[in-house]
Amino acid sequence: MIDVTKMNGINITVNSDLIETVEETPDTVITLTTGKKIIVKESRQMIKNLVKSFKRDCTFID
Repeated sequence: MIDVTKMNGINITVNSDLIETVEETPDTVITLTTGKKIIVKESRQMIKNLVKSFKRDCTFID
């Protein structure tokens, strides 16, 4: 799960396993496997870093 900020300033948590694509058009659009699209303030690179960090943290959980 990663925390992102919608364009209206509301923070939400997204299941990173459901992310299909992340595009900058120029706004960052996260498309989920369900077809839902979420426009967020974070850059595409920031989303990538958040997902990598989350996945890394999961490997160290006992």
